[in-house]
Amino acid sequence: MLDETDDIHPLFHGAPKSTEFKKLRKRIVQNTREAIEHYGMIEPGARWLVCLSGGKDSYTLLAVLHELKWRGLLPVDLLACNLDQGQPGFPATVLPEFLERMGVPHRIEYQDTYSIVVDKVPQGRTYCALCSRLRRGNLYRIAREEGCSAVVLGHHRDDILETFFMNLFHGSRLATMPPKLVNEEGDLFVYRPLAHVAEDDCEKFARAMNYPIIPCDLCGSQDGLQRMQVKALLDQWEKNHPGRRQKMFRALGNIRPSHMLDPSLFNFAGLSRDLDKNDGDSEGIPVLR
Repeated sequence: MLDETDDIHPLFHGAPKSTEFKKLRKRIVQNTREAIEHYGMIEPGARWLVCLSGGKDSYTLLAVLHELKWRGLLPVDLLACNLDQGQPGFPATVLPEFLERMGVPHRIEYQDTYSIVVDKVPQGRTYCALCSRLRRGNLYRIAREEGCSAVVLGHHRDDILETFFMNLFHGSRLATMPPKLVNEEGDLFVYRPLAHVAEDDCEKFARAMNYPIIPCDLCGSQDGLQRMQVKALLDQWEKNHPGRRQKMFRALGNIRPSHMLDPSLFNFAGLSRDLDKNDGDSEGIPVLR
């Protein structure tokens, strides 16, 4: 797939020629294409706002979407967008210069949400929840201004798993980041095309491409996050049982409502026995359907 022309876009100039990297790149492309098709993300002629933070995941997202578009597999327009939220030490010139050099259509927006977060969040609490809400609101606004039908985010498989366990441990609910949803206003899609891509693959890809990665902890509020504890737990499980992350991820798409506990998803009260048909065990105990 990738042997004929490796440097299909400036984003791939200087890509390693090793077999290992080509396999990595092919896997990421295939996993992304699989998610896009599986969850029905493509509207031909649509315009996507591709959110770029400067982290390894968003660089991977940007590159793979441009590859799919170049190959005729993604018939949408792509507009990269970075929202500079005014965090101390944020290198404001890195992304504009990178995107200009790569020839990627983009919009850079400055909104000092950091000051709002610092003012509103009590001392000792993490900023992430409020910061994320403010960021999402601005991205929705930008998408509308740019005529985009979807906001596209770089969350990967491991983000989705971690969110599931965060909700399980701390929210008492079974929920995670969906690969596709509609915002509360009902006018924009939110897509996560990297939903099937492992974080480790994003890390290896972005590092191998030597993209100018910007750390996500500039606000200094990351220490002791519950998400980091969940991540450490998943890392340990993966170390003890390689492949466990992928099995857990597959389970999120293989749900049996009749074997859970939510009566809004399955009519437990409506279950009845069929006394004319013995489908039970050797003692004649009927099986509920």
